[in-house]
Amino acid sequence: MPGKITPVLMSGGAGTRLWPLSRKGVPKQFHRLGGERTMIQDTALRVAGPMFDDPVVVCAAAHIDLVRAQLAAVGVRPAAIIAEPAPRNTGPASIAAAAFGAERDPEGMMLLLHADNLVADVPALHAAIAAGREAAAAGSIVIFGITPTEPHTGYGYIRAAEGTATVRRVAAFVEKPDAATAAAYVADPAYSWNAGMFMFKAGAFLEEAGALAPGLTGPALAAVAQAKREGETVRLSSAFLAAPSEAIDTAILEKTGRAGVIRADIGWRDVGDWNALYALTAKSAETNALDGPVIVVKSTGCLARSDGPAVVLAGVEDLVVVVENGAILVARRDDPAAVRAAVDAIRAAGRDDLL
Repeated sequence: MPGKITPVLMSGGAGTRLWPLSRKGVPKQFHRLGGERTMIQDTALRVAGPMFDDPVVVCAAAHIDLVRAQLAAVGVRPAAIIAEPAPRNTGPASIAAAAFGAERDPEGMMLLLHADNLVADVPALHAAIAAGREAAAAGSIVIFGITPTEPHTGYGYIRAAEGTATVRRVAAFVEKPDAATAAAYVADPAYSWNAGMFMFKAGAFLEEAGALAPGLTGPALAAVAQAKREGETVRLSSAFLAAPSEAIDTAILEKTGRAGVIRADIGWRDVGDWNALYALTAKSAETNALDGPVIVVKSTGCLARSDGPAVVLAGVEDLVVVVENGAILVARRDDPAAVRAAVDAIRAAGRDDLL
């Protein structure tokens, strides 16, 4: 009987497009968005059960206590909390997690998941994991390609090679196409969304990372070897800071010949901005999504939420109005780039207290 799979919850994202709810101190994965539990709690619970071992969490050092408390609240005890001294994107983080896993068992299976995504169909996720397990055990880096539901231009796409195998060789990665190209991809079953979900043997992944991304692998391995360990906490050493900030996709997956993709129709959603949250939220008859003390008069298509002060919307449409922890955002709901630009402007103004 194969050994259990170790889930790795990648919890290093800042979620700036959900400012002012998502901030450095409490980014979006620690908030309730689209459910009764926080996003990291839901992520941990959907990979619990007989197929899985206790999860490993990779997070910022400042979030160790938050991770421990939130997982404990839903009865999850992590095998390890790997704390980064500073963010270096998913490339070095995934290598550090694999190095920790390989210490215990180089043949052990690991499943990388972002802690801030939604999955509506958990049984379908488990079925896809089980179906891709044999290929991963044989040395492939299995990527879960999400069945597209719309011609989304904000996601990367994966093109599978021709064939009928459950796990097909990755023929190409395509970054954020225009609307016409995205529509063609949705109509072509060879294409799927790249959701950043991967499964591999720890040792096989480290071998490939060392060959393809030595500049990331060396610092990440040194940081694990020199880590300060106390209980389940693994504080990576400052050697980690020598790794360049690079995503696992560009550092390894786009270069490797070991990548395979399995189609996964699991109801996946990336709640990356306020417009995406609006689409997932229950709405009033006037198509407003409201949370907290909000009063609406002759307004439609708005998302408004407040953590205390009363908000009144009158004669407006398609706005995001968020009051959170002393900050107020007012923006067009359909312009996520404006929120990112606002965060950049706040940083440029030296108002780090708002971030």
